[in-house]
Amino acid sequence: MSSSLPGDSAEQDQVEAPLRLMLLTHSYWPEHSPPQRRWGALTREFRSAGWHVDVVAPVAHYPNGRRDLPRRQAGFALSHQKGPHGETIRRVPYLRHIGTSSVARLVDQVFSAVLSVPVGLSGKKPHAVLATAPSLPTLAAGLVLSKLRRVPFIVEMRDAWPDLARDARIVQGSVKSVVEHVVEFVQRKADLVVTVTEGFADTLRARGVRNVITVSNGLDLGAMPFLDPPPLERDGFHALYLGNHGKSQRLDVLIRAAALLGEGFHLTLVGSGTSRPQLVKLARELDAPVTFYPSLHGPAVMEKYREADTCIVSLRDDWKSFETTVPSKTYEVLAIGRHVTAIVRGEAERIILDAKGGDVVTSKAEAVAELWRELSKDRARLSAGKSGREWVENHAEYSKLARNYMGHIAELVGQGSSARSQERVA
Repeated sequence: MSSSLPGDSAEQDQVEAPLRLMLLTHSYWPEHSPPQRRWGALTREFRSAGWHVDVVAPVAHYPNGRRDLPRRQAGFALSHQKGPHGETIRRVPYLRHIGTSSVARLVDQVFSAVLSVPVGLSGKKPHAVLATAPSLPTLAAGLVLSKLRRVPFIVEMRDAWPDLARDARIVQGSVKSVVEHVVEFVQRKADLVVTVTEGFADTLRARGVRNVITVSNGLDLGAMPFLDPPPLERDGFHALYLGNHGKSQRLDVLIRAAALLGEGFHLTLVGSGTSRPQLVKLARELDAPVTFYPSLHGPAVMEKYREADTCIVSLRDDWKSFETTVPSKTYEVLAIGRHVTAIVRGEAERIILDAKGGDVVTSKAEAVAELWRELSKDRARLSAGKSGREWVENHAEYSKLARNYMGHIAELVGQGSSARSQERVA
């Protein structure tokens, strides 16, 4: 993980003028999503350092394809509004669709990405344009906009594209797909590529992609309480998963593990995703002790954490791209001090082990069931201690990550690596 700013001299700690960054993203405030959480925190830090941030994003409609928020809060197409940190949000139209169909989402993203270009040409010229994946059309729009604006282009790869496309069989065969060619073209054309894991950064460097850095996912530690450990004496064992219910997570393994254990064990699954209907059906067929909840936010999430004996971080182990992927929930579970049932490998596995945050287990129902059976008999193992929170403080706290990010952007646009000194409140 990149942990230091480029350059150390006092002269470089003085910025000539506040920088203006234009961010293209498919999801932003007031939505609740991984890009929103990441860029909400980073934008706050950028603004506190005196930077101007122009966000180009669709009218809020993520993830279900329709606008559920009041129009004034969701934003009006082709107009702008002030964000919670004083940033300017320039709203792009979207195509209404219902459900989680990948085709409908892609068409919607292409439509919004195309319109992001003229919207991004409005307002003052930025010093740099940054586009964040996994919305691939957004990356292409960012490249076009940077060329028209004649400013550096930064592409942020929050997932291991295009590797993930082949693992997920979005593309098949030995011949590279259009998706792979487009993603690799954008990565090579970018002036700076940002990954959220060191492993994927190394993969891109090995492919000849230039100027790659890592700014991991993280969290605001001050807003995250440290919970008391689960009681040593308790009737029943409670496992919790919060997050996306998709092909990537293989949550059927958890349901099968709960079914093997039966009485005295309970699994709670919170969230939404394309696999959720099949998961509900599987739980009914197996008569598994599983309860499903829709996506929760704020105090409701923390209440679920308090009820849990262990929290699950899961990625399927038969996709090679996931060796360089770290689920963002990893940092949250480590920070609150809950024991982690980690069904991961590669970089995510190393983080769990380094942080002493829990147990890593293979993606097999029998292995997961055996671990939970052992933990229920020796509940002292559920006290994860503060080592996980200390790891997050040292490696994944957003105030530190943002300073690192700002330093690299400032260096890219030719104003030195001076972001460290810009810690005043805007």
